[in-house]
Amino acid sequence: MAADTPAIKFTADDALRFHSEGKPGKLEITPTKPLTTQRDLSLAYSPGVAVPVLAIAEDKTRAYDYTNKGNLVAVVSNGTAILGLGNLGAQASKPVMEGKGALFKRFADIDAMDLLVDTQDVDAFINAVRYLGPSFGGINLEDIKAPDCFVIEERLKELLDIPVFHDDQHGTAIIAAAGLINALELTGRNISTFKLVVNGAGSAGIACLDLLVAMGMPRENILLCDTKGVIYQGRKDGMNQWKSTYAVKTSARTLDDAMKGADAFFGLSAKGAVTQAMVQSMAPQPIIFAMANPDPEITPEEIHAVRSDAIIATGRSDYPNQINNVLGFPFIFRGALDVRAREINTEMKIAAARALAELAREEVPDQVAAALYGRRPTFGPEYIIPAPFDPRLITSVPPAVARAAVESGVARTTLADGSAYVSRLRGRLDPMAGWLTATLEKARNNPKRIIFAEGEEPAVIRAANAYLNQGYGTPLLVGTTDTVKANFKELGVRLKDEFQLFDTRRSPYTAQFTDYLYARLQRHGYLRRDCERLVLNERNVFAALMVVHGHADAMVSGVTRNWSSVFQDVQRVIDPKPGRRVVGVSLALCRGRAVLVADTSVTDMPTGEQVAYIAIEAARAARSFGMEPRVAMIAYSNFGQPRGERSDQMIEAVRILDERGVDFEYDGEMSADVALNPELRRLYPFCRLTDTANVLVMPAFHAASISTRMLKELGGATVLGPILTGLSHPVQICQLGAMDNDILPIAALAACNIGA
Repeated sequence: MAADTPAIKFTADDALRFHSEGKPGKLEITPTKPLTTQRDLSLAYSPGVAVPVLAIAEDKTRAYDYTNKGNLVAVVSNGTAILGLGNLGAQASKPVMEGKGALFKRFADIDAMDLLVDTQDVDAFINAVRYLGPSFGGINLEDIKAPDCFVIEERLKELLDIPVFHDDQHGTAIIAAAGLINALELTGRNISTFKLVVNGAGSAGIACLDLLVAMGMPRENILLCDTKGVIYQGRKDGMNQWKSTYAVKTSARTLDDAMKGADAFFGLSAKGAVTQAMVQSMAPQPIIFAMANPDPEITPEEIHAVRSDAIIATGRSDYPNQINNVLGFPFIFRGALDVRAREINTEMKIAAARALAELAREEVPDQVAAALYGRRPTFGPEYIIPAPFDPRLITSVPPAVARAAVESGVARTTLADGSAYVSRLRGRLDPMAGWLTATLEKARNNPKRIIFAEGEEPAVIRAANAYLNQGYGTPLLVGTTDTVKANFKELGVRLKDEFQLFDTRRSPYTAQFTDYLYARLQRHGYLRRDCERLVLNERNVFAALMVVHGHADAMVSGVTRNWSSVFQDVQRVIDPKPGRRVVGVSLALCRGRAVLVADTSVTDMPTGEQVAYIAIEAARAARSFGMEPRVAMIAYSNFGQPRGERSDQMIEAVRILDERGVDFEYDGEMSADVALNPELRRLYPFCRLTDTANVLVMPAFHAASISTRMLKELGGATVLGPILTGLSHPVQICQLGAMDNDILPIAALAACNIGA
């Protein structure tokens, strides 16, 4: 039975256009250091480069400190077994190898370089890679025919002191093992007693068996088959040393014989190799991994026609349980590189398989559901392997691999602080998460009660659950109690005792809240019954009242309504702090730089005095994030030329800040490029900023909003916010339609009371 996910279809022209548009290919090289001045060039190349050269000559391990060796993997092939296309040569393998490099970068932030070795001579291939080894932190072998791949990998492991990993073998084995761990769990089987048939005695098939045996499976419980039938003791035809390892005493001679009564089947062979009759002959609750690509040994539809109790996996993305190597190699190399491992050994492979299996048992976040076209799988027969776009892979698999490397003695370094390592991993793919590490730790160290105004929403429930599980504090959910409980059950999220549910229509605080609200709004056209109606029906109003009356420490909302509507509800209940102004700041991270932009949400066309207040609030927010503020008043003009209406407000704001004697750097008016580019700023030697600005105060709401959205869409920036500052009680508002992974950091910011 196919998954609900539609098959992804494209034409040959689509594929060629994808690879040729813009810069041909899928990879490019980008410098990681500035190369804008003569000093930069002197440091990057001659004469400055001589210093790390001498340091590495003295101690080769310093290459990990001063070069990209520790984050660079070579993807190497001779093109003798490209995908399912056969021996098409080294040059033809380049699109695949580039693709592999792109996946390394996308999923684990590892830089990869494709090396095509144009020879089928095993010794020549080994020498080519061997002598290039010092450039890299690891070698990923790809699309090399068996049995050459076995010899090449074994020899290179002996010759090099960096990980050498043939992904076609071990990647498939690790992902299949992860799926099998969960399939055995679901069917009540044990790895030491179940019976397995494997069809396909090539590199992947042998690697699967080697790994399962290392995990505790007895060889005598395995029947390995190839195109000539069962591999049994005494067989002479088509044998080699790798097949002989799995020759057993058996009367079975054909795949049909082998399948009778088998608990599980691994297919790494060819389309149509398995029949429905073979499937019918298997044991109850058979585990069938038909992994031939692009077409499996037998389709899920054919299996389901004769067996309703089977757990099925394939190599295809249009069926559940895809055995997809991208779940493995980026994260395995990430963990290995981060401890400077000499190899990827069996212990590290087992650790990766177990980490993947454990992740599949956890609740699926919104990001995965979005990648699966809204389908949200839960652990069970159709979800035994994590989805490739699960953002938690980077924080689940590499730590397990790194720990196994350290414990097994193949690591050059250790991980002194595991939680700090996980934070760094999270920051590799989500710059905002990495940058907010200190802020999030502050929330954990001082847990708060956060009230989520939209407690019935699935994304909010998952975010609240994550808030609780990650130790930020106690989640309070506003919503109809029966609906909230039903949604918890439907989502598969356990309603723990720590959750507190608040139904506005059953609240014991209704009279108290109504009195408070009526006292605030009676001279703004509200009758008492209007205020009571707001308390009973407007969850944002109720949540804000909970905070004001001390029943919650902070509030989060915005998933189901636009930002301004939520803010309007909040203003009915909560005032600014005395002497403060409410401002919305957005945090933008782009190319390693963090910039706060204000005001992005509250004041449309501020006066000079309002701009000064905005600058003060933005500077306070910057310090909450650990930034020492350097504030630039942004306009289209630079220090009076050309003069314009909004320029006058920015000039006035600088004058007001001068009078107040504030304790942060500021200047303006100036254009954004002058504020952010040190070379342009040098044209104005009188500018007070000692470095590039990290707080940009915009001349108008629309300018701030437009610029942050453009940074996100065109500049590749990660943008968080608007973040509210200046209110007397902590409130943060998400963007409409936010997912659980968007809501969680907003809740943590509310807990920390940023800008207080």
